[in-house]
Amino acid sequence: MTLMQWFIFFLIIQFIHGLGTWKLYIKAGRQAWEAFIPVYNAIVLMKILNRSVWWTVLLFLPIINLIMFPVVWVETARSFGKNTFTDTFLAVITLGFYNYYINYFLVVEHVKDRSLHPKSGAGDWINSILFAIVAATLVHTYFIQPYVIPSSSLEKSLLVGEFLFVSKFHYGARVPMTAIAAPMVHDTIPLLNKKSYLFKDYKNSSSWKNKLQLPYMRLPGFEKIEHNDIVVFNSPADTLFNMNNPNVDRNYYKPIDKKTNLVKRCVGIAGDSLEVRNGYVYINGKQNVLPDRAQLQFSYYVQPKTTQFNPKQMKDMYGITDPFGIINQQNTYEFVAVSDEAISKFKNHPNVISVTPIREEKGVRDSAIFPHNPNYNWNNDFFGPIYIPEAGKTIDINLEVLPLYKRVITEYEGNTLRVDDNQIYINDELTNTYTFKQDYYWMMGDNRHNSLDARAWGFTPYDHVVGKPVFIWMSWDGKNPRWDRFFTTVHGSGKRVSYLIPFLIVLLGWFGFSKWRKRRKVNG
Repeated sequence: MTLMQWFIFFLIIQFIHGLGTWKLYIKAGRQAWEAFIPVYNAIVLMKILNRSVWWTVLLFLPIINLIMFPVVWVETARSFGKNTFTDTFLAVITLGFYNYYINYFLVVEHVKDRSLHPKSGAGDWINSILFAIVAATLVHTYFIQPYVIPSSSLEKSLLVGEFLFVSKFHYGARVPMTAIAAPMVHDTIPLLNKKSYLFKDYKNSSSWKNKLQLPYMRLPGFEKIEHNDIVVFNSPADTLFNMNNPNVDRNYYKPIDKKTNLVKRCVGIAGDSLEVRNGYVYINGKQNVLPDRAQLQFSYYVQPKTTQFNPKQMKDMYGITDPFGIINQQNTYEFVAVSDEAISKFKNHPNVISVTPIREEKGVRDSAIFPHNPNYNWNNDFFGPIYIPEAGKTIDINLEVLPLYKRVITEYEGNTLRVDDNQIYINDELTNTYTFKQDYYWMMGDNRHNSLDARAWGFTPYDHVVGKPVFIWMSWDGKNPRWDRFFTTVHGSGKRVSYLIPFLIVLLGWFGFSKWRKRRKVNG
């Protein structure tokens, strides 16, 4: 739905609310017209319900409002003396239309200054759980989201099994685009293995389910994405119902905010010219220099002197990320991810004859590499140059560059495109230029030969950006904790510093202070 369509829908909802509650407003000492004025009616209703005006804000926040609407329906009934279990059940099951029955057919009085404390232990428990979910959803959606590192594409900077806090507010929190979804889960409901949101599984559908998608909106952030930032974003290429089971439901269309979350390093920003030479990234002709905490990793062939060669031992001794000991006919092992630091030590091992870098040749096409077109002989190690689109910038568009930007023009920016007699038509108009509507980024892993990244799918649109990882609160290698990485920052330079001990001291201090304050209150 467009913003105008949502505005009309919003006005209709306000009118429905007014029709069902205007008599109740009068019985509460208000005016009938106040029930029909958008937003203002919610502020007045909160006064009638004896609830904080801040509830009004929660009513207009996507996802959170799905929890708040049933609460308000029940609270409205209770504010006019209808507080039995049957009243609560009817208020929820009728999607609030039970209040029409109260408004038109029952003689009720407004309960002024009613107690907001639940009348039973079960009610108190439900009340606490409900608002804990609201608070957690608010934080998860607009401020901080937890994330777990699933792969080794950013190894050395971020390790497999690390638990992060991802900031939504650094780049500006994105308002949820899928209007009807379960709170605090992503695309799949755990255990049930069912879709967590209401949306048809095909594109450009006229279904009402698809119509409930909100337009892309983002709150203001306080910084922009910069070179070498580590960024969490929705996978532009995700067309699977469940990324953990790619053999099921292939080509399953998903809304942007429900695509799989990935974390990569942004090596190229909007407006850059990017090229990969021999595995190294060049931006505007200059080699990209990574932060000192980052380490590039490449693949190597390793030829040992004897058969008593243990790849796992090499992993533990030299910190090799993916020690796939695949032996070939030449008695040579392939190590998929070795950092420059590790390889400099590895070469001096007494049981190693030679260490040979594995590189693809320039000009040899890899069909799995973007733009997946036979006219582009690019591969993982030799790629580009390519221009990264910037919002408002216009480029010449022709059949030669069309494979690079076709997905941007159609998939990400919503235009129709066709080619007739070697001429390009965008939205049925003949054209030889195109002006981009948003910024794009180039996301890559530091593990250059074992990372599914922009070299496979191309550009990442700004509307796919989720947030910035800022903090590692736990790190686990599958068997043991990595204590030195607990409570460390993601970005920064120099040796990592763990803030676990200071955190525990502050936590114990706060716990002790709370105990002392409670004891002081009891003793008067």
